[in-house]
Amino acid sequence: MPNTKSAERRVRSNARKQARNSAVKSRVTTLEKKYLDLSRAGSKDAAGSAFRALTSVLDKAVKTGVLKRGTVDRKKSRHAVRLTKIAAPAA
Repeated sequence: MPNTKSAERRVRSNARKQARNSAVKSRVTTLEKKYLDLSRAGSKDAAGSAFRALTSVLDKAVKTGVLKRGTVDRKKSRHAVRLTKIAAPAA
């Protein structure tokens, strides 16, 4: 139990922030799984659009302070390498 008014406010604020952070992290995880599935399937166009959506969400997570810049840069770099390794569809 919080002992002061400011502590009560902090409890409420922390609960709001925790809910927001978990929602953003869940969205990142879902998009990462979708991207990885598409990249494993070898569909370069679909994986490319999933990669763009993923990088957008990752950058927004950094902007709001949910994830750290270095973590996001590392994830984006590794996903980009994976995207370039996907063979282009045979024409």
